Amino acid sequence: MALRIKITRIGRTNNPKYRVIVAEAKSKRDGKYIDKIGFYDPIPDPYILNIDKEKLAYWVKNGATFTKGTQRLLRKYL
Repeated sequence: MALRIKITRIGRTNNPKYRVIVAEAKSKRDGKYIDKIGFYDPIPDPYILNIDKEKLAYWVKNGATFTKGTQRLLRKYL
């Protein structure tokens, strides 16, 4: 089972918010996920990015890889 660290969209129309999740590589963007590890809100001027660093380290240690968009978003945590 290949695991990926992805972002999934939540929020209303014209007001996007995203969850940072761990899911199987073949799952859909808004499909089932294994664990929620963070939250991202791009709308405020200094955007809001909350990541549980312990969970992120745990999943990376256990073989989860990043999608391209998530890797770009989480550059400061890598």
